[in-house]
Amino acid sequence: MRMVSATDIGRVRSVNEDRAVFQQGIDGFSLAIVADGMGGHQAGDVASQMTIDMILEELQSLNAAMSVQECEEAVQEAIRQTNRKVFEYASGSDDLQGMGTTAVVLLASRQIAIVGHIGDSRAYKISGPSILRLTEDHSLVNELLKNGQLTPDEADRHPRRNVITRALGTEPDAQPDIQHLLWEEGDIILLCSDGLSGMVDDQTMLSIIRQGPDLETMAQGLLQAALDAGGDDNITLILIANEPEPASGGDEA
Repeated sequence: MRMVSATDIGRVRSVNEDRAVFQQGIDGFSLAIVADGMGGHQAGDVASQMTIDMILEELQSLNAAMSVQECEEAVQEAIRQTNRKVFEYASGSDDLQGMGTTAVVLLASRQIAIVGHIGDSRAYKISGPSILRLTEDHSLVNELLKNGQLTPDEADRHPRRNVITRALGTEPDAQPDIQHLLWEEGDIILLCSDGLSGMVDDQTMLSIIRQGPDLETMAQGLLQAALDAGGDDNITLILIANEPEPASGGDEA
């Protein structure tokens, strides 16, 4: 399995509150996390950094003998424990009150991918000529879309499209969505903050990924597309390719 991450502050924000991390070799599993922080006084930085550090730590005890259900429960519990710690930390400081973050987590073997998320950071699966969005945004606009109050075009232009309805660290308990799927050699999974998905449509992302000769070129192409579209937010992504050549070590953005 190969992974690459990339991030950019964008053209508008003065601080990059996104964080990403990936690690391989957790007893046969690979782990990737993207978090998009929010909150004033740089609290978003704190929330997103704490989140990736804590989820990473919580999942170090995974082992290859665990069932899919046990792995799903481990991801869910890691997110919920991290939520509790971030909420308690924020509650102890006036400057950090109300801070929070999105989180999208991928735990993958060569056969199974488990995705947990909260907020509007996304996961996609690219398989052959198709791209499939794996996550559903926890956002105000998505609720209005599901209720038939907005059309997809109206949702894309809605002035409150960045308002999220669920986040990590803003409440004592978190309710992440957890799922698992099969993936095969040649498939790619993309994790990203809304700085990418909010600026670049799914088909454009698919085209960039399919044209790239390698993961690094794909990642830079996706970043550039978001910047070219305006770069209104921080942009962060991880690409994970189901390939037989293992990469060593880990990286963080």
